[in-house]
Amino acid sequence: MDVLSDAVTAMRTGRPHSSRTRWNAPWGVRFAPFAGAGFHVVLQGSCWVFPQRAEPVRLGVGDVALLPHGTSHGLADSPATPLREAADPGSLPSTPPPDGVPSATVLLCGAYLLDQDRRHPLLAELPEVVHLSSRVGAHPELRAVIDLLGAELDRPREGSAAVVPALLDTLLLYTLRAWHDEQNLDRRPLEGWAAALHDPAVGAALRAIHQNPGRAWTVQSLAAVTGLSRSPFARRFTALVGSPPLAYLTWWRMTTAAGLLRGNDRPVQRVAEQVGYVSEFAFAKAFKRAYGTSPGRYRRQENTTTRAP
Repeated sequence: MDVLSDAVTAMRTGRPHSSRTRWNAPWGVRFAPFAGAGFHVVLQGSCWVFPQRAEPVRLGVGDVALLPHGTSHGLADSPATPLREAADPGSLPSTPPPDGVPSATVLLCGAYLLDQDRRHPLLAELPEVVHLSSRVGAHPELRAVIDLLGAELDRPREGSAAVVPALLDTLLLYTLRAWHDEQNLDRRPLEGWAAALHDPAVGAALRAIHQNPGRAWTVQSLAAVTGLSRSPFARRFTALVGSPPLAYLTWWRMTTAAGLLRGNDRPVQRVAEQVGYVSEFAFAKAFKRAYGTSPGRYRRQENTTTRAP
């Protein structure tokens, strides 16, 4: 198990979607806030992203812009172009080029359906726009999946219905990995989860929690995994992760339990045991503190929402 993959999986509420679009200047669209994360990749030409709070970002060929918090944002060929309302980043309409005129901008746009009310702190601390520039030789894995995804959307074939969502998931993970790698290469000291993931001791403790959330962990046993003594480990973990080791453990247990309740019909007692609770009553009490409802009612509500048209 790895923390980055788990953070994305914990927030997922549906399948991602995307489209390949062609635009001729002038063009501009504004996306309303939505429950997920959007992305834009420039395959040809250039454009501008206009976040709600941050400064505008110019995107060139090969650049990736991820908007991880589902905030409203604009996209246009120029800062001077007016914006019209659009749906979400995964349903951006195309503007066909006039006869004999090549398209000025080709974009790969998409959206991930994520639960922003239960965000993993690793994703919650990301900036409003994660911008990855297409420097020569930078992030070859990310470039490869962009090429594959673009080709699959341009020429759908048998199996595309399975290939495209898998490539979109890969694109998201490679984008997040590339951003964290860039933070590590920056001359400034790492902070927050970027530092936590690259810290040998805290990273080892996080992986241990994610690999086995049902184990009867203590601060001492987690410290033993890292090779540090109890007090230095607790201080270091709290400083980088933002919460004490056992508080994060409880948060991750409840997040894991919610995913198990959504994903199958196993008895609540089995779910409780899997996340470290011998007593179903104690588990239900902890779950209600986290989600404001009982495990059984949460499952019924989530299943009803999933089946709704």
